Parts: sequence; structure tokens; C-alpha cells
Amino acid sequence: MEAKGLTPILNVADIASTVAWFEKWGWKKLWDWGTPPTFGAVGSGKEACIFLCQGAQGGRGRGANTTTFQRHGDEECDKGVWMSVWVDDVDEMHKQCVAAGLEVTFPPTDMPWNVREMHLRHPDGHVFRVGRGFEPKR
Repeated sequence: MEAKGLTPILNVADIASTVAWFEKWGWKKLWDWGTPPTFGAVGSGKEACIFLCQGAQGGRGRGANTTTFQRHGDEECDKGVWMSVWVDDVDEMHKQCVAAGLEVTFPPTDMPWNVREMHLRHPDGHVFRVGRGFEPKR
């Protein structure tokens, strides 16, 4: 078997506010369904697409944690989905997210597995690991 594609589905509290959140991050609304909409999709670039389902299809829930990873970070408190998003420039994405007022729970950091990454948390508890690989220093 060979998978031809993969589209995550996020359980969200509200389609419209979630689309607005993604737009602050630079994504675009692709479509929505229903009156009022209870299902939809956002996308970035040619390939990245995430379905959004209001109140169903998976878990959500924001924890009381203010950081992910780090010394006092908590990787289990949020009940939403964690996913990696690969970008060209993590530091530029960090600047854009901070300027848009989005919640960064882990600043850009060079990780021991040769990925520079930051974490961004959606209001429904979904955490996006925004990263770019780099060559190890010798």
C-alpha cells in the first residue's frame, strides 16, 4: 500500500474563529461546508491542507501549561493534536506569529535532533511544531 496523501482533521470550537487564527499565521481558507459552517479547510502553499471540524472528529482542549518542552513545559496537558509544520525560516515565522499575537509556547531553538523549531498553540489546544532541519555542526 502506498498512501497518496494525508490530511489531518482538527476538532475546533468554532470554524470562523479558527480560520481567522490560521489567516494570522499566513494560511488561507480553502472552503467551508454547512450553514452555518461546521466543516472546512485551510491551506498553505500547494500541498499543506488541514480539515477543521466543529465539535467533532478528535479531541481538543487547552491545558493550563504556558510552555511546551522547556524546563517547566508540559507535553501532556493539552488534549489537542500535535503536528509538525516545515517552513523555510523558523525565526521569520516566529516574528510573524508574535506580531500577530499568536501564542508561542516554545521559542526558536536548535534541537539536538538537528531541527530548529518553535511551538505555536491554537486556542483549542492544538500544538504546531514549526521547524526546519539543519546540518549538524562538526
